[in-house]
Amino acid sequence: MPIKDKKPQQRRTANWIFLVISAVLVISTFLPSSFSQAAEKVPYSAFITQVKEHKVASASVGEKQIQYQLEPGGAVYETMPVFDLNLPTLLQENGVEFSAQPASGNAWFGSLLSWVIPPLIFVAVWRFFLMRGQGGGQGGVFSIGKSRAKIYVEDEDTKIKFTDVAGVDEAKTELVEIVDFLQNSKRFTELGARIPKGVLLVGPPGTGKTLLAKAVAGEAGVPFFSISGSEFIEMFVGVGSSRVRDLFEQAKKQAPCIIFIDELDAIGKSRSSGGFYGGNDEREQTLNQLLAEMDGFGVEDSTIIVLAATNRPEILDPALLRPGRFDRQVLVDRPDLKGRDAILNIHAKEVKLADEVDLRAIATRTPGFAGADLANLVNEAALLAARNHREAVEQQDFAEAIERVVAGLEKRSRVLNDKEKEIVAYHEVGHALVGAAMPGTDQVEKISIVPRGMAALGYTLQLPTEDRFLRDEAELKGQIATMLGGRSAEEVIFGSITTGAANDLQRATDVAEQMVTSYGMSQVLGPLAYDRSKQNNFLDNGAAPNARRMVSDETAKAIDAEVKNIVESAHQRALTILRDNRDLLVQISKQLLEEEVMEGDALRAMLSQVQLKDSAESVAQLKEAHIEADKQPVEV
Repeated sequence: MPIKDKKPQQRRTANWIFLVISAVLVISTFLPSSFSQAAEKVPYSAFITQVKEHKVASASVGEKQIQYQLEPGGAVYETMPVFDLNLPTLLQENGVEFSAQPASGNAWFGSLLSWVIPPLIFVAVWRFFLMRGQGGGQGGVFSIGKSRAKIYVEDEDTKIKFTDVAGVDEAKTELVEIVDFLQNSKRFTELGARIPKGVLLVGPPGTGKTLLAKAVAGEAGVPFFSISGSEFIEMFVGVGSSRVRDLFEQAKKQAPCIIFIDELDAIGKSRSSGGFYGGNDEREQTLNQLLAEMDGFGVEDSTIIVLAATNRPEILDPALLRPGRFDRQVLVDRPDLKGRDAILNIHAKEVKLADEVDLRAIATRTPGFAGADLANLVNEAALLAARNHREAVEQQDFAEAIERVVAGLEKRSRVLNDKEKEIVAYHEVGHALVGAAMPGTDQVEKISIVPRGMAALGYTLQLPTEDRFLRDEAELKGQIATMLGGRSAEEVIFGSITTGAANDLQRATDVAEQMVTSYGMSQVLGPLAYDRSKQNNFLDNGAAPNARRMVSDETAKAIDAEVKNIVESAHQRALTILRDNRDLLVQISKQLLEEEVMEGDALRAMLSQVQLKDSAESVAQLKEAHIEADKQPVEV
């Protein structure tokens, strides 16, 4: 929980008294300077008429009002004066006894207020913002250079421990040493050991970097300063560096403690990247101050550990990563099967599960999911169970939640006509048949022609039987053939193609281009890398939008030719498989049109009937043609 503000009550009370007195003085300036006898108000024209008719006995003329009586001692009437220089003459001619109203007794007080109030208002406003700045308020003008880090000191009930973090066992092992140092620093210093001053948590979004940092603080039982890199930057020059200084000054008072900077790349971007010109100079000053503070640790503040997190380590300035600053990098990657199972067990503790729920099976069906994805999956399953009025979350709720996360929300309101529905059915069964025939591809688990998400009119769900980290050339070509299976099915059955394969073509082209430019799987171009996507960001599945390095025109043509050759070979392979199994393609598609969804053992039993009797010969011919094409000289 955040540390409570311990500002003295007396100062706060005096502040409010000062503001109340100032407000009273301001209001008093708008009050009338004298309090008159209650009088009935009449129009000025009525007053003039009464004067001319000799009904007015006496009048008292002032700057802001005229009070008069129709008879001595009678009722008092009041009217607002109009600038009229002939009024005294008119009153005198009609026998009205009149006089000017004397100046009010507090006129001197009003004059004094006119001199005193403006300075008092200025002082009150100044004092108000000054006290806000001293109190650490984020909205105060005078706190703009103060650190905005949130300080957490957690009790035993809310403390996060390493047992609350799963799927990142290697990262936890690295951070246990940090906890030991914070708890027993003397044991390290007596041996002359020096603990790393900065630890950089690197990994894709949602893998638990922030949670790990909180677990370190929870295990060590020390104050935890948390701030985002973007909170250092303001439009005013020098504010970021001032906040860095203030953050480390606060940390020194709380040592031993942990400073956690999330999204470090917001201020730690490399200064040699050409981005620090003009308005971005403030970021460079902030970075320089951070470098200076991390270098400036002395013996007295050596128990300050700086943890930082980023998913873009390649853009960080080299000065941050040198020994003595962030000299230890801890990879927090997506969990494997065992890790996903452990994460699901942690998040499922707060959910009422049915007895038949198998979290291990769910972990098997969620490769590539990060910790945040799995937490969202459990929550989605609980929401689905509640929506269906179930007493506990069942296995089918998790299956539906996986499909919602992967493919999007089911849209049965999107009605297709009979022709479109037939095309979608053959398209999806084409994917499934080719996928079942390809070696090393994931197992086909489900086929659906129910629209989902933004644009998917149907989908084929393939799930891996185990975690795979490497793919060979044959398996990648099998993936491309599977992606083109839908388009190929349309060609085999209808003799034409539709726009439904646009995403399949894009994905197939990306995989083929990565084979040529990243993996060196080309006999023509050889084992050379022509793309820099690996250096740009963390990738979900080893893939990213291709960003080729500068190549010659001849090399670009060779790359395009190789990519086209790979995709076209896979296309012909898919066509051959589907033509050899046309009857099975028609049979499964007709059943899918009736049921809309096919899955499980029944689907796998039908897909197991795929025949490859002619495919081997056709594939051999394609391979031979590919080798002959490789022998053609290409200038690179």
